[in-house]
Amino acid sequence: MRSFRESLSIYFERRMARILLLGIISGFPWVLIGSCLNLWLKEDGLSRTAIGWASLIFGVYAFNFLWAPLIDRIRLPLLTGWLGHRRAWIVTLQAVILACLVLWSLAQPTADLSVVVAIGLVIAIASATQDIAIDALRIEQIGTSESESMAAGAATAVVGWWTGFKLGGVIALETAQALQNAGVEDYWQTTFLCLGAVVILCNIGLAFVRETTAADRIAAQAEDDERIASGLALPSGFGRVIAWFAGTVANPLTSFFRRNGFAIAFAVLGFVFLFKIGEAFLGRMSLIFYREIGFTLSDIALYSKGLGWVVTVAFTVLGGFFAIRVGLVPAMFAAGIAMAATNLLFATLAWTGKSELMFATAVVADDITGAFATVIFVAFISMLVDRTYTATQYALLASIGTAGRTLFAASSGAMVDWLDGDWGTFFVITALMVIPSLACLWAIRSKLRDLLAGKRVRIFGKTMQEEPEEAT
Repeated sequence: MRSFRESLSIYFERRMARILLLGIISGFPWVLIGSCLNLWLKEDGLSRTAIGWASLIFGVYAFNFLWAPLIDRIRLPLLTGWLGHRRAWIVTLQAVILACLVLWSLAQPTADLSVVVAIGLVIAIASATQDIAIDALRIEQIGTSESESMAAGAATAVVGWWTGFKLGGVIALETAQALQNAGVEDYWQTTFLCLGAVVILCNIGLAFVRETTAADRIAAQAEDDERIASGLALPSGFGRVIAWFAGTVANPLTSFFRRNGFAIAFAVLGFVFLFKIGEAFLGRMSLIFYREIGFTLSDIALYSKGLGWVVTVAFTVLGGFFAIRVGLVPAMFAAGIAMAATNLLFATLAWTGKSELMFATAVVADDITGAFATVIFVAFISMLVDRTYTATQYALLASIGTAGRTLFAASSGAMVDWLDGDWGTFFVITALMVIPSLACLWAIRSKLRDLLAGKRVRIFGKTMQEEPEEAT
């Protein structure tokens, strides 16, 4: 095993800076369709239930695996040759997000709610689609035999995501507050135009992210297509077209189940689906809760975004060390229990009333546990993907996890209304939501040992043997 200094040195490699930027690009759209959209709708007089159901647009993140095979295979004309396969998709989708910000600047939620939500849906689709390319590009920055670098890369990607989300949120909320204080009537619409500059800067930075050659991946995919085509009793030209479509959709899925076995694969997918549901319920309503108990936009920007970002960055890096040194499964148990415990701090804040000290304590604790849980989760699923179908398989696993968080959490506002605004009870319920996932993890703990036995990664506190390069 590497020494502490050697493990730390991984974080200072140039490719980690590239992964950090990719994380920022991935996290920033959540500021737009999460923080900004929720507060915009709230301040225009919409109910908690309406805001909660509007968050269904996040559901597209749960289904982006459906079109991930196309992102994995289709090469955009002109741009792919200039930028590379992955970067061409990212730049194109960033342009879509920028156009949506311009359209939002022209809309009014009270008069055009369906239009506002529809534009938010387009942003969500573009963001979820670019994440397919971003995650693939991030994983492909690291070799298949570099398990410790993969854990460090996962930590760096999570730091980047939270940087895009937290600091992007600071920029958005402080800009909105400044415009409101200046007497600008449609201050949110003007804020969206200002945020377009962030999108442009991200694309400038993307020019410095190198993309590895796709020759090996293309050759492996072509070999799979040829195998399918040879088994079809169809004319050669038509057979190859059918084989391409079958290979694009079916091969990434069958590869995952073939490599891991059906029983283990379904068990893992069950845990992935359930792990962070409670955190999502809290997250969907947290900004609404802060405003209802009396915190200003600047308060939220300082404690929830600014202070939260510093804590998240620090403890995400530590989470990477924790995953390497302690093992992924014990770390996931610890993170799940800690997430539930921190939700109870929000219940305490709800019962005791507005308190900046309690607010800061709850936010810091939530960011610490969220950072640990996320980096461990990302490292785990990153180790499972087949590099022949990197984008599709990672998107599948990430989407399964997102499905539980987004589809169920859309009812969070309705739950608060059903509880008649009893925020304390709401947060207690979100704490209990972690129990099914931990029960699932306990049931598959022995299977996980066999699942990753071929990879040199600490799963149960001991280092496993690396499998031969050709077998990965």
